[in-house]
Amino acid sequence: MSTNPHTIPPLVPVAWLAQRIGAPNVRVVDASWYLPTDPRNAAAEYAAAHIPGAVFFDLDASSNHSTPLPHMLPSADEFAARMSALGLSDSDDLVVYDGSGTNLSAARVWWMFRVFGHRAVAVLDGGFGAWRAAGFPVESGTVARPSGRFTARLDAAHVRDLVAMRANVDTHTEQMIDARSAGRFEGTAPEPRPGLRGGHIPGSRSLPYTDLVLPNGTMRPVDELRRMFDAVGADLNEPIVVSCGSGTSACSLALALDLLGAANVSVYDGSWT
Repeated sequence: MSTNPHTIPPLVPVAWLAQRIGAPNVRVVDASWYLPTDPRNAAAEYAAAHIPGAVFFDLDASSNHSTPLPHMLPSADEFAARMSALGLSDSDDLVVYDGSGTNLSAARVWWMFRVFGHRAVAVLDGGFGAWRAAGFPVESGTVARPSGRFTARLDAAHVRDLVAMRANVDTHTEQMIDARSAGRFEGTAPEPRPGLRGGHIPGSRSLPYTDLVLPNGTMRPVDELRRMFDAVGADLNEPIVVSCGSGTSACSLALALDLLGAANVSVYDGSWT
C-alpha cells in the first residue's frame, strides 16, 4: 500500500505541472495507448516527443497476460514490480497524461494507480496536446530511471466482474453507465475488436467519454459534467458502475465522477469484451 499520506487533485492543469516538474517527488507518466483500429504507435510517439522526464507506461504490457481479454488488471505484485522498474515509488506524486486529446488511456492508468492504493496521482488536463499548445518544453528519446520502491494492494471493492454485472442486470443494485460511442452502444457501429457483438448491457445508460472534453481536450467545467450525468438519470449518491469496450475509456467517466464527488464508483474490468 502506498506510504504517501497525502493526495493531489485528480485533475491538474499544465501550468500546475510546469511549476512542479523536476521536483524530487513529482513523476510524470506518459500513458498513451490507442485502439487496435488506430494506426498511431504510442511508444514511437513517446520516443519522438514527451514531457521532460516522463516514463512510458505500456498499458498492454502492464496488464494481466494470463487471460485472452485485453489489458485486464494485473495482480498487485505484478503491478508493484512493473511500477518499481519504471522508477516509481510510494512517496511520489504522479501526473499521468496521454496524447489522445480525449483522456482515452490516461484516466485508466490514473484509476489503476488509485485502485492499487496510490492516492497521490492526477491526470494532466488536456494531456500532451495542452502541454504543447502552452509552449512548454518536450524531449525525445526514452527515460530510464533507477528502480523505485512501489507497493500495491488491490481495492477489489471498486472493480466489477462478469458475475457481478450479470447479477446486477436482475437486481439493478448499481447504475450502469457505458462510455462507448452512441453507435457502439446502439449496435449500429462496429466494435473495434473482431467477433464482438454490438449493443449494450441491459439497463445501462450511454454517456460517451469523448463528450466529457472540450475541443481543446480539457475536461468540461464541473457544472457541465454534472448536467451530463443528470441528463442520463445518474444519481451520484448511489452506486455507479462504468463500462466501455474493455475497461479503458470507462475510467474517463470514473475521473469525471470523482471530480463531482461521487464516492461509490466501480469499473467493470474487461467490460463489453
